[in-house]
Amino acid sequence: MATMQLTTALLGVGLAVLILYLIRRDHLYLMHGLFWVVVAVSAAFLGAWPGLIDVLARWIGFSYPPALLLLLASMVLFVKALHADMVNTRVERDVRRLNQRLALLEADIESVRYSTRTDSDQQP
Repeated sequence: MATMQLTTALLGVGLAVLILYLIRRDHLYLMHGLFWVVVAVSAAFLGAWPGLIDVLARWIGFSYPPALLLLLASMVLFVKALHADMVNTRVERDVRRLNQRLALLEADIESVRYSTRTDSDQQP
């Protein structure tokens, strides 16, 4: 049992270190990385003290403690997916607005070119 606790705790700490490395190298956005650091630290904490989930489950009223762990993991993943969709929607909206502005600017440039061509054609 101690080997499983040590392995789980080390995996959580290793994941946290990896995430911090990715944030430092700018491969992962800071706010997204902080979320995953919290998840990794939670995994390390629960790995070091596996009886904690049993205590929490009894306190909340779950008769089968792994069900609480599964429910919490599902909720965390659901919130993360919802947040990712919100960020993706904002990025897509911003790209669409930038494309519209670019099209307006290109139309303005084309109209200026056309007006300068017609002005030069009319001069004697």
